[in-house]
Amino acid sequence: MFRILTAAVATCVFTLSSSTAEPAGPTADPAAVAKWRDMRFGMFIHWGPVSLTGKEIGWSRGAGTPVDEYDALFKSFNPVGFDADEWVSIARDAGMKYIVLTTKHHDGFCLWDTKLTDYNIMNTPFRRDVVRELADACHKQGIAFGAYYSTCDWYHPGWPSTSPGGSVKRSTSDMDAYEKYLQGQITELIENYGPLVTIWNDVPNRLGVNYGKRGADTIRMVRRLQPDILINNRTGDGGDYDTPEQKIGKFQMDRPWESCMTVSAHNHWAWGGAEDGVKSTADCLLMLIRAAGGDGNVLLNVGPRPDGVIDPAQAGLLKSIGKWLGKNGGSIYGTRGGPWMPGPDVVSTRKGNTVFVHVLKVPADGTVELPALPVELKSASRMDGSAVGFEVRGDWWVLKPGADTVDPVDTVIRLELAGPAMDIEPIRIGPDQG
Repeated sequence: MFRILTAAVATCVFTLSSSTAEPAGPTADPAAVAKWRDMRFGMFIHWGPVSLTGKEIGWSRGAGTPVDEYDALFKSFNPVGFDADEWVSIARDAGMKYIVLTTKHHDGFCLWDTKLTDYNIMNTPFRRDVVRELADACHKQGIAFGAYYSTCDWYHPGWPSTSPGGSVKRSTSDMDAYEKYLQGQITELIENYGPLVTIWNDVPNRLGVNYGKRGADTIRMVRRLQPDILINNRTGDGGDYDTPEQKIGKFQMDRPWESCMTVSAHNHWAWGGAEDGVKSTADCLLMLIRAAGGDGNVLLNVGPRPDGVIDPAQAGLLKSIGKWLGKNGGSIYGTRGGPWMPGPDVVSTRKGNTVFVHVLKVPADGTVELPALPVELKSASRMDGSAVGFEVRGDWWVLKPGADTVDPVDTVIRLELAGPAMDIEPIRIGPDQG
């Protein structure tokens, strides 16, 4: 087992604890939250030495792969095909606006040149700082960069549980020492690789460790270091946004949210081998469209191969998503959900005086009926500007996109209103399909 350099951590955290700055507020700056919401679509990346096995990151340690064998994988990890610029280009071509990388998962292995443990990328045959290269590539290409950092750590002796899956309680542990370690590492990430769009923590409370007060302390520390950073709801206390996993969240406008999903056909996070397969373009687009209609973001995960390459099947899927967004992205980016709440066949988004109706299944007669909004409907058109017929029938708006020119995934109709779309209270049109 590699050394955990507690002396260096203690020094680092003492400096933070001794700061005379006032604690930052419990939530992020509203402008930062709004900017993140506008992005709507990001790339999640789960990667590390575990990719050599084709098994799940963190969870396969002690379950599928013996602990000693898992912990020794780094000795063979040499991803010579890794190209940070290529990863970012794939994300950009997919229409993704931010990237979140697993800088450290539950297995404790660190993808950056941390000074607080030797169990990191610089002690592999690769000996290159992956986080540095990816952060720099993101900043260069105009993509926001965020750091996933697992709060739980089944490798660190201070964390009270260990593998498999956090199910084994350690005979001895030291949460005070671990908190110093955690805060020291998060400080490294923010100060050396920022600015970060988010710190994406993971699962302390779900795994039987009450991390509430410690989580609050960590949030205050993060706010001091970068006031405009966003923090998810898995830090143990509050946070800025919710994170439904492997499902699309319900319609929710009062609190931001982001669904984390996978391109893997078998819902794997890390590389599962070529046989793992990928979801269809339609399935992935529907995730994004339904999330936007529910007023949420999507963080869509890829698991790069052990050689550092994002597999062509995954990259090709992402490119096809980007092609659709190239034509229809105006109905996703910078929008809010509603005013019609998501239904079985219709989703809506809005910004300014515009409502975008996403018709996921056009009826055979080519017409779509929706409850009338309390504002004048001035025009209806496709995203390419071609007109769409419409009429007002009492309390209903009847849109007529026709049945012969529909998009196989989502026929988008742009409605121009006589007033602000955001002033309209959400209207339920059927069971919430989020």
